[in-house]
Amino acid sequence: MSRADTHAPETPATRFLRQHKMPFSVHLYTYEERGGTKVSSRELNVSEHAVIKTLVMEDEDRHPLIVLMHGDRKVSTKELARQAGRKHINPCDPAVAQRHTGYLVGGTSPFGTRKQMPVFMEKSILDLPLVYINGGKRGFLVGVHPHDILHILQPATVNAALE
Repeated sequence: MSRADTHAPETPATRFLRQHKMPFSVHLYTYEERGGTKVSSRELNVSEHAVIKTLVMEDEDRHPLIVLMHGDRKVSTKELARQAGRKHINPCDPAVAQRHTGYLVGGTSPFGTRKQMPVFMEKSILDLPLVYINGGKRGFLVGVHPHDILHILQPATVNAALE
């Protein structure tokens, strides 16, 4: 069930968005462990394709990076590595991801991360009029325009989505 009437939390992500004067809407829902974007899209009654996952990965030298991907797609790490000019890219261990971002897995936002990291965004995200992305806490998404993400985070766009 949606908790849209509940007061939105203040997080490093919302502070970052306000600091950069990036407009956003607030969307709270009841978080389910391992529910992922299926649960958030169902609870908010939006397409899972418009719910964007923030994934923390690392390259062959263990340098972290962020990947923004549609909720209903997986990342081809082989294709991502090729487009990013890396030998290989793999998901980070959750504890390592938390150290890099300052966020718990399931609440990771690309905004206001503890450490500055390169960001890669699936190019087709830019085709959507509005996306829902984690606001820095489990059960909390923010609605933003994808071109604002492009402007503020300056991610490299990639075509690395798998069905």
